[in-house]
Amino acid sequence: MNFTASAKRNMKKTYLIVAVLLQQVVWGANFDEPTEIKIRHSAYDAKELVLKGVGARGQLVVTGLYHDGDERDLTRKVKVTAQPAGVVEVSSDGWVKPLSDGEAILTATGPGGTSSTVRVMTSESGKIQRVNFPNEITPLFTKYGCNGGGCHGKSGGQNGFRLSLLGFEPDEDYEYIVKEGRGRRIFPAAPDRSLLLTKATNETPHGGGSKITKGSLDYELIKSWIAQGMPYGEEDDPVLEQVSVYPAQRVLDMNGEQQLVVTAKYSDGSLKDVTRSSIFEVNDEEVGEVDLNGHVKVFEQPGDLGVMIRFQSKVAVFRGIVPLGAPVDRLPPVANYVDTHVFKKLKAVGMPPSEISTDSTFLRRVSLDLTGRLPSLEKTKAFLADKDPAKRDKLIDELLDGPEYADFFAGKWSALLRNKRSKTSYQRGNFAFHGWIRDSLHQNKPYDQFVREVVAASGEIEQHPPVAWYREVKTVQNQLEDVAQLFLGTRIQCAQCHHHPFEKWSQEDYYKLSAFFSQVGREK
Repeated sequence: MNFTASAKRNMKKTYLIVAVLLQQVVWGANFDEPTEIKIRHSAYDAKELVLKGVGARGQLVVTGLYHDGDERDLTRKVKVTAQPAGVVEVSSDGWVKPLSDGEAILTATGPGGTSSTVRVMTSESGKIQRVNFPNEITPLFTKYGCNGGGCHGKSGGQNGFRLSLLGFEPDEDYEYIVKEGRGRRIFPAAPDRSLLLTKATNETPHGGGSKITKGSLDYELIKSWIAQGMPYGEEDDPVLEQVSVYPAQRVLDMNGEQQLVVTAKYSDGSLKDVTRSSIFEVNDEEVGEVDLNGHVKVFEQPGDLGVMIRFQSKVAVFRGIVPLGAPVDRLPPVANYVDTHVFKKLKAVGMPPSEISTDSTFLRRVSLDLTGRLPSLEKTKAFLADKDPAKRDKLIDELLDGPEYADFFAGKWSALLRNKRSKTSYQRGNFAFHGWIRDSLHQNKPYDQFVREVVAASGEIEQHPPVAWYREVKTVQNQLEDVAQLFLGTRIQCAQCHHHPFEKWSQEDYYKLSAFFSQVGREK
C-alpha cells in the first residue's frame, strides 16, 4: 500500500500524540496510592460484622493493594464512615462500637479515592449479656498479667490471693475469687466496691499498681459479672475451640505497621472478636513491637518477626517479614527441594545469597560437617584436579557412605540418647548400644525405624542394645520428656503441671502421652 507524503505526516502526528498521551498517563499514575483496598473484620470469611449486646466490639483491618503487588495496612490511614449514622461508631484505629440496634454499611475510603464496604448488624445494644466466667473474665487476668508466674499465678499466689497460671484452670480461679476468704473479694450489693475491682484500679493500694481504668470496657465487664451474681456459666454454654489471626503473615516495610484482628471460634460455630481480650508477645524486640490492641510496629531492622497471640488455652501466630530490600536476581541453580524453600525465603527477605564457595572451601566444610575431620592431602589434590561437574554431589555421597560419617554421628547420637559409662558394670551395654547406633547410621536405617527400635526396645541389652536407653531414663516422666524433645522436637515439661504457656500442649496431652510409657516394666 502506498501513502502520500501528507498521509505519512498525519500518521506521524498521530503516533506522536498517542505517545505523549501514554507518557502523561504513566507519569500521572501515583504508584504510592493503592489500586484497591479491602476491609476485613474477622480471621474467618464472615460477610457481616455482627455485634450483640452493649459490650460487643469489632476490629476492622483495612489493606491496600498496590501496583507492585504489595499489601500494606491502611487501618489508621483511611476514613471510615457509617450509613445510616447512629448505628455504630468507628474509632480512628478501626474499633467498632454499637450505638443502637439496626444495620449499617461501613465504607473505608483510602488514598486516591479507592473504597471498600462491609455490612454491620447490631442487636440488643442496650442490653448487658449474661457473662461467662471462663470465656470472658479469666482471659482478662491473663491480658493484664495478673495470673503470670511472677504475680498471683505462681504456686503460692501473691499476698494471699492465688490464680491458676495463665488461667488454665478457670474452675479453680472461680473458687479463689468467689469463695476463698469468705467471699471478701466480691461485693454483689455494690459491685464497684468489690475488692477485685478496687485493687485492679488501685483505689485500694495494690502492689501491682493500676491495671484497668474505671469505666473502661473491661472494668464494666467485671462489674456486670459481679452484679449478675458471679455466674460461672451453664453446662451448654459454647466452649472455645480455636483462635485465629488475620493477617497470618505479611511483608512489612521498615518502620511499617500492621493491625491484627483475633477471632475466637466456639463449639456452637459462633465467632467472636477477642482482639482486645488477647495477649500479644513478640519474639524479637529489635525487629518490632506490639501493643495491647494488636497493633504491630516494626523498626529499621530487617528480619522475621513473630507475634504469639494467646486467648484462654489457644494460641495463634502472626509472622511478619521485614525485607533487607536488596535485589535477589541471581540465584544458584536449584539442586533439590530444600533449595526451593531457601531461595523463596531469600527472595522474601530481600537477601542475596552468598557466592558459591570454591572447591577447596567446599571440600573443607563438607568434610568437617560429615566426618568431623579435615580431608587428607591426597583427597584434596584429587578433588581439586577433578573436572567432573558433578564431583560435589559425588563427594557428599562418598562421605555419607564411608565409615567416618557413622563414627562421627554415632558420638552425637550417643550423647543425645544418654549412652554413658556411669558404672563399670554398664560398659558392655554401653559399647553394644554405641555399636548399634553406628551400624544403624552406616546402614542408612530410616529414621522412623531407628526411633521405633529405641522406644519399643525390649529384652537383654546384649541381644537388644537399644534397651540401654531405658537404663538411663528410668521414670515415665523422663521417658516421655526425652521422646518429646529428641524425636518430636518439642519441650513438653511445662505441661506436667499446667497448660504449656508457649505451646499448644495441655496437661491432658501430657498425661495421655505418658500413658504409653506407664506399662514399661523391668525384670531386673
